[in-house]
Amino acid sequence: MIHEVLTIQTPGESEAGRLYTYFWSPSRELDYGNKRPVILLCPGGAYERTSDVEAEGIALRFMSMGYHTAVLRYSCGKGIHYPTALLQLAASVALLRERADEWGILKDQIIVQGSSAGGHLAACLAVFWKKDRELAGRLGKTSEDIRPNGLMLSYPVITSGEFAHKGSFHNLLGDRYEEMKDRMSLEKQVSSDVPPVFLWHTLADGTVPAENSLLFLGALRKAGVPAEFHLFPEGKHGLGLADRMTSKNGSVEKPLACSVWPELGQTWLDHFFPWYGAGKSNQV
Repeated sequence: MIHEVLTIQTPGESEAGRLYTYFWSPSRELDYGNKRPVILLCPGGAYERTSDVEAEGIALRFMSMGYHTAVLRYSCGKGIHYPTALLQLAASVALLRERADEWGILKDQIIVQGSSAGGHLAACLAVFWKKDRELAGRLGKTSEDIRPNGLMLSYPVITSGEFAHKGSFHNLLGDRYEEMKDRMSLEKQVSSDVPPVFLWHTLADGTVPAENSLLFLGALRKAGVPAEFHLFPEGKHGLGLADRMTSKNGSVEKPLACSVWPELGQTWLDHFFPWYGAGKSNQV
């Protein structure tokens, strides 16, 4: 495994993020070929912190399925506001694409995953990568450099309206809350440029109501964006893998029905991002 911790420093920003890589090592023996999709994870934490529940455990689960993965510990909290985290995510996507040959990544199969507020961050890139022309420009990149090819969301923060998790938006926007809250309500920003989406939520989520996903799903459907959605009856907010391994202090004593979401996600990935044997090479 190629495990590194890389600093993500963006122009004009004093804060730096950290990108943790979990990449498969090149191999002559494995029959997969030496290029794979990469899933870039954005943990939640209300834009106040990045939660361990939604980081390494999920990365290793998808790595065990054969994917490269990475976790972005983006800068947030302590007076750090928009667009710092989004710039770091965009820069991370650009870096993965730039070094795709070195790391064995299929550069047109970069999938961004996010949970809770990390889902808002991931969805921000999915809706703004082309619409916000200044985003790529601030990094000295093109829009295609920062483009996510797919989007996976776990109980995401989406709306700043009736069903908002207001703490996330206040932490994200600070003094610009009133000015920016409508723009950051992402169900209002969806266009046909959003990549295919997989998302799931629970009806029992009392922190970030399922309406967040439902509003986003409605906007995706209206824009003609392919989307797969799973709504489960049980499970509180912040479940990670929804099993004991990634539950807060072992609060999940047995796997919940929604613990199948990684396998459902794998089926979705296999459909939109078939890769087995892609880039086959005899070179180590």
